Amino acid sequence: MDFNFSDEQQQFRDSLMRYLREAYDFDARCAIVRTESGWSRAVWQQLAELGALGIALPDAYDGFGGDAFDTLLVMEAFGHALVVEPYLATVVLGAGVIADAGSDAQRAQVLPAVARGERLLALAYGEPAARYAPNHVSTTAKKQGDGWVLDGHKAVVWHGDAADQLIVSARTAGAVADAHGISLFLVDARAPGVVRHGYPTQDGLRAAEITLSGVRVDAEALIGVQDEGLAPLEKAIDRGIAAVCAEAVGAMQAAIEQTTAYLKTRKQFGVPIGSFQVLQHRAVDMYVHAEQARSMAYLAAAKLDAPRNERRRVLSAAKVLVGQAARYVGQQAVQLHGGIGVTNELAISHYFKRLTMLALAFGDVDHHLGRFGEYLEA
Repeated sequence: MDFNFSDEQQQFRDSLMRYLREAYDFDARCAIVRTESGWSRAVWQQLAELGALGIALPDAYDGFGGDAFDTLLVMEAFGHALVVEPYLATVVLGAGVIADAGSDAQRAQVLPAVARGERLLALAYGEPAARYAPNHVSTTAKKQGDGWVLDGHKAVVWHGDAADQLIVSARTAGAVADAHGISLFLVDARAPGVVRHGYPTQDGLRAAEITLSGVRVDAEALIGVQDEGLAPLEKAIDRGIAAVCAEAVGAMQAAIEQTTAYLKTRKQFGVPIGSFQVLQHRAVDMYVHAEQARSMAYLAAAKLDAPRNERRRVLSAAKVLVGQAARYVGQQAVQLHGGIGVTNELAISHYFKRLTMLALAFGDVDHHLGRFGEYLEA
């Protein structure tokens, strides 16, 4: 399996990293996080101009027709810079669902606007009692005339407070935990009956609790086939798993760079503490964990188009190994910095928080160990 990037991909990654290095340093990020919205529209527009928003979207809809490795490059760069803009919510999850399962009209309406940076999406699938089970859907969609009426509560919707449109999973048939009977709907985030409560998460991003009370949508709001929405929803979540694995790799790389730089400058007993062999060993262990995680993140990206069982088995394996590596690297980075490593004034504490949240996103290590076992036996 060839994990080498093409010249075009290398050039794109270099351009994106250069922009983030020059315009998105730690102080700039902190200033963005402190704003009311928690992210920057100016940065978002610049990402659109760089091609980051459209790189993995179909070329028929103003994208560049890229693949999972193009998304990996973006997410790895974003992890390195701790980017807080809604790329995962809008491009990876939201636009991914529309590209996979949307009608031609939905694709033409949504995808070019996403690529231009003019439209934000959020995937509203999680519910308070669902934990990591996307098939646990108590939100309902009932037929009314030519349209539907949605009622329910969606929890921890990434960047749901900023989204222009929501992709909502709702039950159109069956019991709460049934795999069959789930449908996806494209909903105007400002429609009557939609109430959003936004809040900052521990790692500086944004999420929202969303309540739908008698929200009316027309027949064209249905995404894909009625009652068969779980498959595209699972595919979107798996795409999200691959993306956060890549983001964690970028964050680990930055944490290692900052930690080794600190070991070279911090002195104790008149010498840099990096000269102490035991600390050198710990730094090497961080590097080994990060490189193992990188290999698994690349494998996850390569398997996104594999058959369902194989895809989900590999993605769970990747999530387990990347989650374990993220915890190890984050903890070691903080410990090797000493007391200052837990302060908000130092970037390393923010990398630790982001790595911790990435390890939990879309399922923690224990969840994916169990899922791996299930698909191993299948």
